[in-house]
Amino acid sequence: MTKAQTISVIINSGNEEREIGPCLESVGQMADEIIVCLSQLSNDKTGEIAREHEAKVIVQEPVEMNYAAWHNQGMKIAKGGWLLWVDADERIPLPLKEEILSVLNNSQYSAYAIPRRNFLLGKELHWGGWYPDYAKRLFRKNDLKRWEGELHEQPIFSGDLGKLKNPMLHYQPEKIEPALQKSIRWSGLETGLLFKANHPKSTWWRVLRMGLTTLFERLIKKQGFRDGVEGWIESIYQSFHTMIVYLRLWELQHQ
Repeated sequence: MTKAQTISVIINSGNEEREIGPCLESVGQMADEIIVCLSQLSNDKTGEIAREHEAKVIVQEPVEMNYAAWHNQGMKIAKGGWLLWVDADERIPLPLKEEILSVLNNSQYSAYAIPRRNFLLGKELHWGGWYPDYAKRLFRKNDLKRWEGELHEQPIFSGDLGKLKNPMLHYQPEKIEPALQKSIRWSGLETGLLFKANHPKSTWWRVLRMGLTTLFERLIKKQGFRDGVEGWIESIYQSFHTMIVYLRLWELQHQ
């Protein structure tokens, strides 16, 4: 195997001791190198478990949430000819693993988007925009320039983008409380970005309209209701998250 055929798996993580082990096991036999970029705020056994799986653990810089910066940090350290980004709550099943290894040997593309099967409260979501849910995750290192975007990070690369057929598995929280806690964290960053961009004034009407628009988009237009109770919960949760972002924006604009 040449260096061009090697693969480094990069995982940004923190306070995910329940997820990191199964995630590492799912990529272990495929990866030539595993790098876990660990949050400085992590206070559980995530780092310890990663080291037990022989992963290289580095500390995220900066402390503040900035996914592009963390992705760039992992990219600079990785030694593989190909780079694969995986979240701690994601898994790489065998069919996808085999497909990834096959493209390393003979690829006309510089990057690949991978479909994801999303699970919420223990049930797979087929509607509401949750499948195929392609994510750009696999890159030839020499063609990947950098990542941009503090929250919704996007890769900048040269060459063409391909799509893999086999999906990765994404396990969202099995309980509602962790999802709400995540929404509080993420909404703060989203609000900050809107505020820095001088977003128009957030009013009660904008808050309501944005929430209802999200609900209609997920539940009706993308037919989230077809996933049953879990589909309704996810659609309502996305609407709630949107409203929280604009409520917090109103708060910032009135300080």
